[in-house]
Amino acid sequence: MDDDSRKAQWERRTEVPLAVASMVYLAAYAVRILAHGLPGDWQDFCLAVLFATWALFAVDYAVRWRLSGQRLRFVRTHWLDTLVLLLPLLRPLRVVKAYEAVQRRHGQPRLALHARVIVYAGLSTTLLGFAGALSVYQVEHTAPGATIKTFGDSVWWTCSTFATVGYGDVTPITPLGRLIAVGMMAIGLALLGAVTGTFASWLLQVFAREDDERPPGI
Repeated sequence: MDDDSRKAQWERRTEVPLAVASMVYLAAYAVRILAHGLPGDWQDFCLAVLFATWALFAVDYAVRWRLSGQRLRFVRTHWLDTLVLLLPLLRPLRVVKAYEAVQRRHGQPRLALHARVIVYAGLSTTLLGFAGALSVYQVEHTAPGATIKTFGDSVWWTCSTFATVGYGDVTPITPLGRLIAVGMMAIGLALLGAVTGTFASWLLQVFAREDDERPPGI
């Protein structure tokens, strides 16, 4: 069996387990950030879960790098995987890929392309929005003069940012918070563009189909 086949086999076998690990990572991070009154032992447990799941992600990256045989080229051509390894909060997006894999394994019919893009973009927005809200809340709520003081404020800011509205009533003031904001703005624009572009394409196909089915002279 060549390296490409072994790499593909590894990815198939680890897709769903790593997706579950991604959600565990996000849950442990959320509990650690939001449960302020959590006893120290539980805080330590959540931290241990974070390190353990990140170690799984690192092992997966190392195995795929080794099986690819590409060395530094693997890092360049899989820059998104490298980014996710450095920023594990982006890892829950793997759930989208895992869902597709489960559908294929069970032989269930998949949604039409346009519907899949909209559903996956919505799921990605929810996961990234929640992770982004947690991150901004973590770095902002204790900063002097912060306007994002509660997790609710952070969620409200995330929604307005993703929707490209930007009311300006609550905004990040720390350098790290603003850096996170820049990333979320870019993600929001990309996902909004994907959904609107897909919806417009679907409408054009519907109208074209109706024109084809219309009798001549009408």
